[in-house]
Amino acid sequence: MMKTPSILLILAALLSAPLSAQSRQLVKLWETPAELKTPESVLFDAGARVLYVSNIDGKEPWTKDGAGSIARVSPEGNVIAAEWVKGLEGPKGMGLHNGRLYVADLDRVAVIDVAKGAIVQTIPVPDAKQLNDVSIDRNGVVYVSDMGGLKIYAIANGKPTVWVDGFKRPNGVLAHEGDLYVLDSGTLLKFDRNKRRTTIVEGMDGSTDGIEHVAGDEFIVSCWAGAIYQVKGGEKQLLLDTRPQKLNSADIGYDARSRIVYVPTFFANTVVAYQLK
Repeated sequence: MMKTPSILLILAALLSAPLSAQSRQLVKLWETPAELKTPESVLFDAGARVLYVSNIDGKEPWTKDGAGSIARVSPEGNVIAAEWVKGLEGPKGMGLHNGRLYVADLDRVAVIDVAKGAIVQTIPVPDAKQLNDVSIDRNGVVYVSDMGGLKIYAIANGKPTVWVDGFKRPNGVLAHEGDLYVLDSGTLLKFDRNKRRTTIVEGMDGSTDGIEHVAGDEFIVSCWAGAIYQVKGGEKQLLLDTRPQKLNSADIGYDARSRIVYVPTFFANTVVAYQLK
């Protein structure tokens, strides 16, 4: 006769099992009108309650054509200004520090005075090929990935230096709690203060793009091809897959207080907001 496990044994098994990422989901809240211009990255400014969106525009993402711009979008999905700041080449990742917006712009970092809405400085990065994502630590050091040059640069006091190299396709960067997280062709890496490398998780879509911290050891990772993952405790879970629809999910932004993920759709010219539940 087959014995049925007791309720207590079942509960014990459930409680001892690892936390499944399936408990998370993304629920669509809104989508902007298609008024943006090849949006590649979104950055949420909690103080100003506004989204900055980098518009590549132009005919090719890596061409110097002066067509790039930064847009401003409200947290409700209204496009405040489709071209708030113009004069960029192919803007991508952004970081905010002390009222300055730092923008990866092909082979330089453009610095925008947020209050003035104007570019006030450009920082050339010698030998850079395809600057892509930006993150800034508490000390104001700007980290920027060079996807084409396979390096991560650090910019301190306006001077760029190679911080670490030896990648396959570095893109998303995140300075968090003294460590630097880097997305490299489907893999999430962590570098400590001494540049010691640890692999957090592998096997995501090879177009890994944006990374945001949620809480503890939990992160949200986007892939340009149209996939978004939760990474927690060395495990990954696919939360959103728009690859069949050929809808991109480039460099995401995140409102930690409201748990809203902002996804730039690149060729679809919109930003989509999802509630992380």
